[in-house]
Amino acid sequence: MTLQKAYHYLESLVSETSKKSEIKIYEKFLNILTKLKDRTFSNEDIQLIETELDRLQLKSNPEHNKKHIKKALNEFEKYLKDTFSLTTAGYYTKLYGGLGLSFGLLFGVAIFSNLERSLGISLGLIGGIVVGSIMGRKKEAEAKAAGNIL
Repeated sequence: MTLQKAYHYLESLVSETSKKSEIKIYEKFLNILTKLKDRTFSNEDIQLIETELDRLQLKSNPEHNKKHIKKALNEFEKYLKDTFSLTTAGYYTKLYGGLGLSFGLLFGVAIFSNLERSLGISLGLIGGIVVGSIMGRKKEAEAKAAGNIL
């Protein structure tokens, strides 16, 4: 399936549905396809992307479209990340924010345990998410400078 055919198919799905959750998923996929069309790829890379779109079989499951397209979107994003080092905006911020929460919880329990337990956990979580988000934004700025953000 070519990028253009996938784009038109997803556009038709957006026009057919009235559910906001489905429209949001379809528009996210459309946004990625639009940004891929705007980038310059070699013919081999375009062929690889189109082969991946064929493998995802976007048109195969009309009964559970939302679930199928969401799964295909996640697989396609993972493919772009692994093959071309391309990520969507906010990827690193979410990743590092989650890691910050995890380590902040551990830090809050271990270091702030002499305070009241809930206060220590709260301070650890807040500190962790702040540090994680800052690190994620820095990593995202590096990726954007390298041209790896869609």
